[in-house]
Amino acid sequence: MDKHKWCFCLVCTLLGAVAVLCVCVATLLPATCSGGFQHAAVAADSLVCSRVGRRLLQQGGSAVDGAIAALLCTAVVYPQSMGLGGGSVVTVRNRTGKVRVYNFRETVPRKFKSNLLDDCPDSFRSMSGSQWIGIPGELRGYEALHKLYGKLPWSKLFEEPIRLAREGIPVPPHLGKILAMPTVKSRVEQSSLCEVFCKNNKSTLGTGDMMKFPQLAESMQIIANKGADTFYSGQMAWDLIRDVKAAGGTLEMEDLRSYRVRVADAWTVPLGDTLMHIPPPTAGGALLAFILKIMQGFSLTPHSLDGDQKTQFYHHYIEAVKFANGQRRSIRDPLFNSNAAADHLMDPAFIDHIRRMISPNGTHPPSYYSTVRPPPDHTGTSHVSVLDEDGLAVSATSTINHLFGGGVYSPRTGIILNNELADFCGRADSLKPGEQPPSSMTPAILESKSGGLLVIGGAGGSMITTAVALSVINHLWLGMSLKEAIDAPIVFVDSKNNVNFPPAFDQSVIDGLKALGHQVGQMQYFFNIVNAVEKEDGCIVAESDARKKGMADGY
Repeated sequence: MDKHKWCFCLVCTLLGAVAVLCVCVATLLPATCSGGFQHAAVAADSLVCSRVGRRLLQQGGSAVDGAIAALLCTAVVYPQSMGLGGGSVVTVRNRTGKVRVYNFRETVPRKFKSNLLDDCPDSFRSMSGSQWIGIPGELRGYEALHKLYGKLPWSKLFEEPIRLAREGIPVPPHLGKILAMPTVKSRVEQSSLCEVFCKNNKSTLGTGDMMKFPQLAESMQIIANKGADTFYSGQMAWDLIRDVKAAGGTLEMEDLRSYRVRVADAWTVPLGDTLMHIPPPTAGGALLAFILKIMQGFSLTPHSLDGDQKTQFYHHYIEAVKFANGQRRSIRDPLFNSNAAADHLMDPAFIDHIRRMISPNGTHPPSYYSTVRPPPDHTGTSHVSVLDEDGLAVSATSTINHLFGGGVYSPRTGIILNNELADFCGRADSLKPGEQPPSSMTPAILESKSGGLLVIGGAGGSMITTAVALSVINHLWLGMSLKEAIDAPIVFVDSKNNVNFPPAFDQSVIDGLKALGHQVGQMQYFFNIVNAVEKEDGCIVAESDARKKGMADGY
């Protein structure tokens, strides 16, 4: 064989090998990622903030970098939900599969009103005033996470949020709807919040009006340049304390200086072929697990929503939630309450006992579910789910508690303060300096035996548990896609055991549940939000809840 023929044969052989390799690779890779992403994704409360997180991921940032930037952005876009004056619970799964929880919720200051819990209302309402302010942990938490998992410079995470705060954004429709609610409108117009959420005529901003936060932008810039210490021990700390004291609050410099982030291993709960990693108390992960484990015993399938089975499914679910409501006082700060324990909520024997107490043909009076009346309901909170190219997963829930926290705005810093101590109402008989209030926040990460990951969490105060639980049930056992699972209407069992349905809920199911004895509530507003990112077979799907006009982003 001459030289030319030999070269020709070699080229043909190589081309054939390449073709075979391409076919093999195409076979191994997902055939399509329609509507999904190949590398990484962020699911925040708004498309603006999902994009902020995605840009950092594309610039080489980690999932923690993306989550922090998305949360800082959310503090500007949806300041009624979270911000630098609040705290978070963040669940992180590293590349080796280790899952840890970083809890930097607000804590009780050294000085507080001695009879504070006497001011607790009998039913839900927004609780205003500086007496409810807890020590903010948000920035200390970001700092701790960034030191462990961050790839980009600290200051880089603040660039886009600072620009948005300084240049301003149109009031989003969801926030515009909230500001138009009579109770919120009155609260804003009669408080220091009016400085940033009112027009020149002192009436609240509406959807589309330009919303700017120049002082917050300045504070973010200082924090970006100098780090979190400036908030906890620098000039900004003194400015914040002066504003809180001017509003009648008790926060002291020593409270800020002594704040510490709590780190713990996640609690892991088996759900068939799936492992769910949840935050321990003071977060509400145990209540989520309790509901899911009860429902797992009913052997749910997509056919559970067929015909009369649909009413039976919701009946079982509502009964499980009623029992969960009766256990809410089990969620206390274990560092300050030696008798506080939520372990029993995941004890198979206790779960089986509770499941046997669920009657198929009717419901029961409140005393059947608990001898103690559940604490009052509350709203608020924001959630971000992130998954990066390296497999780092972050599920982060952040809050200032009620809408706009306690209605206290710090003009020197541009920060809205939380009213987190209100979460002790109905769930504690006393409180101690340094104690964290109990919470419904439950940022979770689920992993399947096949290697799939689901990074999920919710917002909406007391609605978080039911929103996340139903989303997981819909997706894991009822055969819904992630989008369908999140979009599906929920039921919310309030603290009086009334069952509340959104307008789109199936009327035939409502009628069937009434026939079983369930009392229907009159709730007008549903603040339940779920944001999630899922990776399965190399394809990433991300969904932000449409109820808040959210959209996820990725690449």
